[in-house]
Amino acid sequence: MEKQLAKLFVSILSLYIITNIFHFANATGIAPVILFAVVLWLINLLIRPLLLLIVLPINIITLGIFTLVVNTWMIMLVDKLVKGITIPNFWVAFMLAILIKVFNRLFKKNKEK
Repeated sequence: MEKQLAKLFVSILSLYIITNIFHFANATGIAPVILFAVVLWLINLLIRPLLLLIVLPINIITLGIFTLVVNTWMIMLVDKLVKGITIPNFWVAFMLAILIKVFNRLFKKNKEK
């Protein structure tokens, strides 16, 4: 549970940084960022494992790179559900998925030290 809460915190922090520094994803305030991160966290807990199981053959063929596409789909789904954050297209969501993954890796690496 502690690991999941750490991921949630890193997602909130990374989304806040991304929406303030990079202007390809727009947020109307901190509340939509927190709500977006919480809904993304819940969808990643509930829907993402099933979707990864369904696309497992494609994921094996692409050596795991297709996981980024699945993460992008999750971000696009949350964008449709949560108002207050605007993600204009697939490529912006793809960039957001990559940046969130990078922030999670950096946090995980710093926590291990």
